[in-house]
Amino acid sequence: MTPSTTITTTTTFFLFLIYFTTATSSSSTTLDPNQLKALQYLHISTTHDPCTLSTCDTATPFRHLTALRLTDCTADHRLSTAVLTALSTITTLTFYNCHIPVVHFPTILTTNLHSLTSINSLQRLTGVFLSRFHNLTHLYISGDPIKASGIHIITSNMKSLKSVTLSNAHLTGYLPKDWNPKLTYIDFSRNKLKGTIPTSLTLLKSLKVLNFSSNNLNGVIPNSFGDLISLENLSLSSNSITGPIPGSMSNIPGLVHLDLGSNQLNGVIPEFISEMRELKYLNLENNKFHGVLPFNESFIKSLEVFKINGNVDLCYKSSVFSKDIKFGIPPCDKHGMPILPPPATHEPSSLAGDDGGSNGDNGGGYGDDNLEKKSQVNDYRGPSKVALGVSIGLSSMVFLVIFSVLLFKC
Repeated sequence: MTPSTTITTTTTFFLFLIYFTTATSSSSTTLDPNQLKALQYLHISTTHDPCTLSTCDTATPFRHLTALRLTDCTADHRLSTAVLTALSTITTLTFYNCHIPVVHFPTILTTNLHSLTSINSLQRLTGVFLSRFHNLTHLYISGDPIKASGIHIITSNMKSLKSVTLSNAHLTGYLPKDWNPKLTYIDFSRNKLKGTIPTSLTLLKSLKVLNFSSNNLNGVIPNSFGDLISLENLSLSSNSITGPIPGSMSNIPGLVHLDLGSNQLNGVIPEFISEMRELKYLNLENNKFHGVLPFNESFIKSLEVFKINGNVDLCYKSSVFSKDIKFGIPPCDKHGMPILPPPATHEPSSLAGDDGGSNGDNGGGYGDDNLEKKSQVNDYRGPSKVALGVSIGLSSMVFLVIFSVLLFKC
């Protein structure tokens, strides 16, 4: 019999892939003996029927594994082509904290695999090796360096790919120009990718998650970005992206997470962002935005995370917000310009009432400078007590001598 498999995908910061097999009828058959030996070779306990803990099909007379997860492997764990051949019925293969060198995967296994996950595990990965898994729908690699001339060589032949994560994998080169239209999840974060965001990316009408954060991308956000109408999570933070936020992004109704922080974006912040009813996370910090913050207090309070500091030419209308709200940007004057802090003063008369502490909080070393000037002022207020005492003593002695002489003459 052929099993019916349901795939459930949870698109959080990490993508966890779990396959559930629903048997069409009950079966008391045990696991295939060759697969039992393969599991024993991998130091996986076979005391009990593995099908009670793992996912198996309902074939007769022996059942076969359809999913295998290797976690926290020891030095005794070794992959071999013979073992992988015995486990060729697997469609879901997961490695977690298993630092195992890759070996040749038999063709039958690379054909059958629909989901491959490696987190801090497989060593000496190459783009050519990964490209052999033509039928993958889910590929998740995180923390494992991949030697490849570009992402395109890895994914170009994966015609069924729906979810791809290649994070913290030391990838270089440019973003692909061609994308599988079935993609719903893309995470290329924490790599060394360069170049611009291709406009072809905006053809992915089903894309829900896009994460290009912590790379070396530049250029502008494409004007057609609003065509990603299914997008829920967008992160382009920690790159060198320039230009304004495109107005077409107002066409994305379900955006929940928007992270554009630590770039070189400029222009005014568009008002349509406050009309995104699903938005919960907004990060626009450390850019070059200018003008007046277009949000009101009710919108900001509806957010779970809001970051706007680090935009030196941006200000907010203090009359619109409560005094207890701190943005990290200055208030606006009547002309809509940032109110700059008062300049440091060097007039001695202004130091008479200073305590030397409040100015120091304003930066620029004002406190230390004022303390030095106060000392200088004290130096010019007259002779010190020691000098005054010596002068009085000498005057008294001279007076006594003159008095003695006059008394003697008399």
